[in-house]
Amino acid sequence: MQKALFIYYADIIKNFVPGYKDFVSVDPPKEESFGDFSTNIAMVLAKKVGKKPVEFAAEIVEKMKANADFIDISIKGPGFINWRVPNALLKKQVQDILDKDYGKIDLGKGTKINIEYVSANPTGLLHAGHARGAISGDVLANLLSFVGYDVMKEYYINDAGKQIEILAKSLHHRYMELFGKANGELPDWAYPGDYLIDTAKKLAEKHSDSFVNKKDESEWLEFFKEFAIADMMAMIKTDLDALGIHHDVFSSEKKLVSDGAVEQAVDFLEKKGLIYRGVLDIPKGKEPDDWEPREQLLFRSTAFGDEVDRPLQKSDGSWTYFASDIAYHKNKIDRGFDEMIDFWGADHGGYVKRMQAAVSAISNNEKRLDVKISQIVRFMDNGREVRMSKRSGTFITARDVIDSVGKDVIRFIMLTRRDDAPLDFDFKKVVEQSRDNPVFYVQYAYARTHSVFRQFMQTFTDKNLQDAIANSDLDLLEDEDMVMVKTLCDYPRQIVMAARNKEPHRIAFYLSDVAAKFHSLWNQGKENTLLRFIVADDYNKTCAKMTLLRAVQNVIESAFAIIGVTPVKEL
Repeated sequence: MQKALFIYYADIIKNFVPGYKDFVSVDPPKEESFGDFSTNIAMVLAKKVGKKPVEFAAEIVEKMKANADFIDISIKGPGFINWRVPNALLKKQVQDILDKDYGKIDLGKGTKINIEYVSANPTGLLHAGHARGAISGDVLANLLSFVGYDVMKEYYINDAGKQIEILAKSLHHRYMELFGKANGELPDWAYPGDYLIDTAKKLAEKHSDSFVNKKDESEWLEFFKEFAIADMMAMIKTDLDALGIHHDVFSSEKKLVSDGAVEQAVDFLEKKGLIYRGVLDIPKGKEPDDWEPREQLLFRSTAFGDEVDRPLQKSDGSWTYFASDIAYHKNKIDRGFDEMIDFWGADHGGYVKRMQAAVSAISNNEKRLDVKISQIVRFMDNGREVRMSKRSGTFITARDVIDSVGKDVIRFIMLTRRDDAPLDFDFKKVVEQSRDNPVFYVQYAYARTHSVFRQFMQTFTDKNLQDAIANSDLDLLEDEDMVMVKTLCDYPRQIVMAARNKEPHRIAFYLSDVAAKFHSLWNQGKENTLLRFIVADDYNKTCAKMTLLRAVQNVIESAFAIIGVTPVKEL
């Protein structure tokens, strides 16, 4: 396999500068009219070589001119060098595009990376908003595995604390309703929605009325906690499975606490001089009469970039969520992960700095926690916002969305905006068969390639498609075809950019570009017979076109595998 084009050019340019060993930036220029690629190496190194950027760029350009793989070379702005790729070099790349491993570049080199995502509290159903971070986390995990990282997909179960006690008591109320021992009105503190009725029925099927006459909480509370958590997690895992998401590890907060991991983490930080007892200042925005100063056990998170030090214990002596999270991330570090990425909801943005401070403290600044915040998703139906589901009581469930539009649509649409930007998900639009529906637009491109293959077999009944591709003469492709080839050649660079920046949405954006180029070429064929994929009186040209289509298929299949979408051969 040859090198990806951007790496191929970077290596050549590097050799133009004696002694230069760093990676050379090679990217498309700001404006398409400037060329296919651009490099800023002249500006980066001008000061080092004691020359003006434009002057140094001119020297590099002279060296480029001696290599036939650089054409239409120009210098723009303060010293950007631009050039085009000759068709001969592009055609050499096509055989690589047909390779099943096309786009794989070993960036990770086996680096162990932990990606924690979803981690929804097991107090209810998986809501539709969780699907965004779930999908982004899952696609990033697939992407990083693709480029050579050793990835662990993890879910952290928050199965300790007050919310689990409320869950158990809510379930108990539903259970007692089944036996006529509680009225139909839920207490204000209880979790609403019908899902706990189903859980109560399951409990009653297994244990009948054995808990009805147990009046003391100590006789039933712990059992109801365990039963509720197990049933909630079973439902969550079922929904995740329907989304195509499968975690490697499910870690339990309750187990961490019961194993003494929180005390151990606090003791670890205390020995480093990072734990003390003190009184925090009045929080910003608080009136003095709302504030009761209290001495607390504090972590010196300000020593690692946080705004204030953070409490580790509540007034009743129990650990704060932050203390448990410190223990959990220490556990990750102890398990040997080189990098950690967490996907959190939009309401956790204020929690990032303290957690990053804790990871820095635990690891002596050797490890970094990268937190991805998934912004809100507004679910719309024909332009009107949809707010709730009867089964959940307060929100749209992930299952509602899966049943409405299917896994593939959800996974693709959730990647059509950056994760840190709000997203509108319109049920009507995402099932339309139009170019305004991005997932259909890409699926349609893939399906069209297969329709052409079927037409090939009907036109050339005595020929074999695979032989046609294997023995094709790519010199017969038209210049317009090479626009498609250029886009396919950009796949490895897109993969690298997405992986380095931890931005899985780039893959969906790229697929939309591939589809746009393909549909454009298809439409041009309606006007120009030379651009049609099937040329009935020219078998050799048709073979070249079939090779191009197989390259399109391979890139779409590869990218779809990363984002977890199934390619469809017919629509």
